[in-house]
Amino acid sequence: MSDSSFDNSAFSSALRAVQARINAACDAAGRDPASVRLLAVSKTFGPEAVRAAHQAGLTAFGENYIQEAVAKTAALADLPLEWHCIGPIQSNKTRPVAEHFAWAQTVDRFKIAQRLSEQRPAELPPLQICLQVNVDGGPTKAGIAPHELSELVLAVRRLPRLRLRGLMCIPDPQPDAAAMQAVFARARTLFDDLRAGWDGPDPLPDTLSMGMSADLEAAIAAGSTLVRIGSALFGARPAKLADAAAAPSADPREG
Repeated sequence: MSDSSFDNSAFSSALRAVQARINAACDAAGRDPASVRLLAVSKTFGPEAVRAAHQAGLTAFGENYIQEAVAKTAALADLPLEWHCIGPIQSNKTRPVAEHFAWAQTVDRFKIAQRLSEQRPAELPPLQICLQVNVDGGPTKAGIAPHELSELVLAVRRLPRLRLRGLMCIPDPQPDAAAMQAVFARARTLFDDLRAGWDGPDPLPDTLSMGMSADLEAAIAAGSTLVRIGSALFGARPAKLADAAAAPSADPREG
């Protein structure tokens, strides 16, 4: 669905189907469906598609391409939307993320966290962040190695304009649902360890962002609290926009 032919009825039907999948996965896992947030991945879809999604009841949207997202947030400034950066953040793109997003889910280096903190406008609430973990060990993938996570957590917690909400991962596809769930379970263990070792006045991390259109059931079974859903909601994506070409490390499966 492109903006010029966005079908509100088809989107509403897709949203009901995704919510039914989430509910069924939660039921199978013995979880409350309210414990899993739905993040609509709207990358490459324009403002009118997001506006229609908001009319259908969605308020949180994930974007991979920062330049595209900034233009979209400006076009939709009249709506109470929560924008999540879920694409790679290069050091020269931290300022627009700090200024235009409520969340940054893909922080995997202290340098990026530090720049986001320094560039977060004083009049805005702290930027909510997740640390992206390379949970399955892919050598060319973004994300911090699990054994380096605790050090980054300590460093990030010292930064004044950020709030650490939890962890995020984008593991490679696995041959079956059980194998996929096992990989997600590694992230769940890291998340549980993070919470178990938490101290001080900061709020306890509450977000484990994992699962997309193809694997949301396995992610929910493993304990995901936020699933990032794009194609199952919006359909096939149009050509990439804006600075997509400048972000070759973006995962094409995102959503």
